[in-house]
Amino acid sequence: MSATEWEAVLTMPVSEDRDHIQGPADAAVTLVQYGDYECPYCGAAYPIIKEVQARMGERLRFVFRNFPITTSHPHAEQAAEAAEAAATQGRFWQMHDLLYENQRRLRDRDLRAYAEKLGLDVELFGEELAGHVHAERVREDFMSGVRSGVNGTPTFYINGARHDGSYEIETLLTALERAAASERGTG
Repeated sequence: MSATEWEAVLTMPVSEDRDHIQGPADAAVTLVQYGDYECPYCGAAYPIIKEVQARMGERLRFVFRNFPITTSHPHAEQAAEAAEAAATQGRFWQMHDLLYENQRRLRDRDLRAYAEKLGLDVELFGEELAGHVHAERVREDFMSGVRSGVNGTPTFYINGARHDGSYEIETLLTALERAAASERGTG
C-alpha cells in the first residue's frame, strides 16, 4: 500500500527587502513564523523563540509574518497594522516585542501608548492606523500564509518546510539543528 505524502512549503520566499528579519542572510537555518499578536499560543511561543534565538545566535535567521485571525481575535488586525506602522519608522521589532509582552492590552489607546514609549511620531502612527495604511501589507502576509498551508497560529517553517512538530523549545531546537546540519551537508 502506498501513501501520498504532502508537505506544506513556504510559497512566498523570504525577501530581505520585504520581510521583517533578525539574523544574517547566510544563517544555516531560517525560521519563519506566521503569528497573531492576540493569539495566546503565539504569546506562549514568543519567549521560546527568544530562547531559540539566544541559543543559536548567528546560525539562525528569524522571520515574522502577520497572520491575524480576526474571527477569534478582534484586536489582532490593528495590532499587526501597528507593527507595520512602527516598521515604517524603523521600530518593527521593538513594537513586535511590546505587542507580545502586552497581549491583553491591544486597544487603540494601548497601541498609541506603545508608539509613544518607542519614541515614534505618534501623530503619523495614529494617522496610519486610522487610515489602515498598512492593511494591504498585513493581508499580503496573511494570504501568503494561506497559500503556504497556514491554518492556525503560530505556524513555523524551517528552511521553507512547515514544522508540524511541537514548538516546545527542545523539539523546535532539535528540528532547527537538524535543518542546519542538513544545510552544511549540502552546501
